[in-house]
Amino acid sequence: MADEEEAATGMLDMMDMIVLTLVLCGAIYYVITKYVFTGEDKHALLAKKARESLVINDDILSKMKFGNKTMVIFYGSQTGTAEDYSNRLAKEAKAYGIKAMVADLEDYDLSDLDKMKEELENPLAVFCLATYGDGEPTDNAQEFFDLIKEKEESPDDFNLNGLNYAVFGLGNKTYDHFNVIGRETDRILAKLNANRLCVAGEGDDDDNMEEDFVTWNEKFWNAVCEEYNIDQDCIDLSSQRQYEVTKLDNIASDKLFTGEPELLGSFKNQKRPFSARNPFLAKLVKKEELFKGNGPRSCLHIELDIEGSSLRYMSGDHVAIYSKNNSDMVEALGKRLGVDLDTIISMAATDEDAKKQSPFPTPCTYRTALLYYLDITSLPKTHIIRELSMFTTDEKEKEKLASMSSKEKAGKALYGTYIIRDHRTLLQVLDDMKSCSPPLDNLLELLPKLQPRYYSISSSSKVHPKTIHVTAAVVKFETKTGYEMEGVCTNWLSHLNPGDMVPIFVRTSSLRLPFKESTPVIMVGPGTGLAPFRAFVQDRHFQKEKGKPVGETILFFGCQKKSEHFIYEEELIQHKKAGSLTHLHVAFSRDQEKKVYVQHLLEEQGNHVYSLLKKDAYFYVCGDAKNMAKDVHKTLIRIGIKEGEMTEQQAVNWLKRMRLNRRYVEDIWS
Repeated sequence: MADEEEAATGMLDMMDMIVLTLVLCGAIYYVITKYVFTGEDKHALLAKKARESLVINDDILSKMKFGNKTMVIFYGSQTGTAEDYSNRLAKEAKAYGIKAMVADLEDYDLSDLDKMKEELENPLAVFCLATYGDGEPTDNAQEFFDLIKEKEESPDDFNLNGLNYAVFGLGNKTYDHFNVIGRETDRILAKLNANRLCVAGEGDDDDNMEEDFVTWNEKFWNAVCEEYNIDQDCIDLSSQRQYEVTKLDNIASDKLFTGEPELLGSFKNQKRPFSARNPFLAKLVKKEELFKGNGPRSCLHIELDIEGSSLRYMSGDHVAIYSKNNSDMVEALGKRLGVDLDTIISMAATDEDAKKQSPFPTPCTYRTALLYYLDITSLPKTHIIRELSMFTTDEKEKEKLASMSSKEKAGKALYGTYIIRDHRTLLQVLDDMKSCSPPLDNLLELLPKLQPRYYSISSSSKVHPKTIHVTAAVVKFETKTGYEMEGVCTNWLSHLNPGDMVPIFVRTSSLRLPFKESTPVIMVGPGTGLAPFRAFVQDRHFQKEKGKPVGETILFFGCQKKSEHFIYEEELIQHKKAGSLTHLHVAFSRDQEKKVYVQHLLEEQGNHVYSLLKKDAYFYVCGDAKNMAKDVHKTLIRIGIKEGEMTEQQAVNWLKRMRLNRRYVEDIWS
């Protein structure tokens, strides 16, 4: 019996070994075949994958220790700018002799941030944080921000003494909560005894974000050099390339990326769940012009079919759309740089400190990279201008580019006028600087990523569960130098036809109707700011049809001319007749000599508005942040003073309480 058991055990051991060997061989074969088409060194790739598998994904300390990193740059980014600045800091760190890594805040568990000073020698943590929406963290920074807010209450249990840190915040001064996330993070980290290496930087997207970053960047590295005893005279920032471009031949078409954000072939073979990394291809089922007449402006109503996608949305949510750059601009850029746009390329990291193996999905063609992956219409940042200067032969042109990329006051001023004020894109700079001929391969890793565009969904899922509606004004303008500029996404949408496919995903929003249908709502949404409130009105109409007690629903809408720009006019009038929209106040700014805006009508209705707010009504604003939202806020203060007999400070505090209770909500942009 014992002999039989031993024999059986031996057979099992042998079978286990055979199975394990087959699994291991299969895994190795999978990795090799999966990555062989990229042109990367297979042995280096396998070794890298093996090393990475030893490190717990969300353990930032293990990751830094394993890579001998002493500096980490965390980013909280909604549009990619904070990530871009983080990557630039990491590249510069290498020139200063510091091993640094870039980290997406949502990828790591930072509950052991207080252990960093014990595990690493003289560590440095940098936070590039954007403030999003109504003074909120970006989606990927929410968990981190919640963590430090919680730890602030018990600093003895989360002591960051010995950790050097710096913060650069990204915001827009047209918003009430300018850079609040960067400011709060800086304050809390200091309260938790971390060592502030330099004063926090604050970038203003309404002015010159790049100049703000460059100014702070200089102060930051001065502080770093002083703290870490680094000789700045020996620093060379001229070359910071991290990737090598390889041209490929004979690659099967099904092995090429064609615009997918991350997953090869995901546009041809759609699989749930759908997300930012795996968008759903929604069929465009309806597109119509909302503006009347033959004026130069355009506003589109678009309907996207989401049936079968499992995508769900609520009124107030956003839809993100992946678009593509203008084909003519891509052709012009390829011609100017002398490249065959149909050449197939792959990119591989030559720097072990690079955040990704490739800055965008490869292999693909140059054309695909410029159409889908790289932002070629944004204003070039100073590090790109510096790269251009290295490939310029005319001395005057070279000097001008070098000056704009310098830290000198005159150079910053020149960048502010030549690039920012005159709104010059990369192609326009190249057209102006005739002797500048940079290799496209160099620019591929420097240009920012083309980001999805977000739009407030203008339909109610209760009424339209199988479609998402978008209301978008087509952006076109002429620059000071006479160039015709177009918004990337809206102009791409304007050229689509029913049946075309649009890559999308849904993002939740803080803009929500009250839980109780009987609660009154007041909505202020001029222009395309009407979009989410069209959904709200549809929601309220649906509830009313169900026989539920729906509270007062008031809309303040504004546009230039009633005859041309009153979007969804018939629909709103029908809702008003049905009683689901109890009051509709419309301001037509150009239909009379004296301009009338929504804030003027709001003030006229001050008594009614205040009486509803006293009854816990919800107040919503959607649209322009720079002027309209501020004017509406000032109007509410005046209403509080007049109708509520408050002092100015009491009125300000009243609105602050409404914000804290989520009864005063803005979805605004600049």
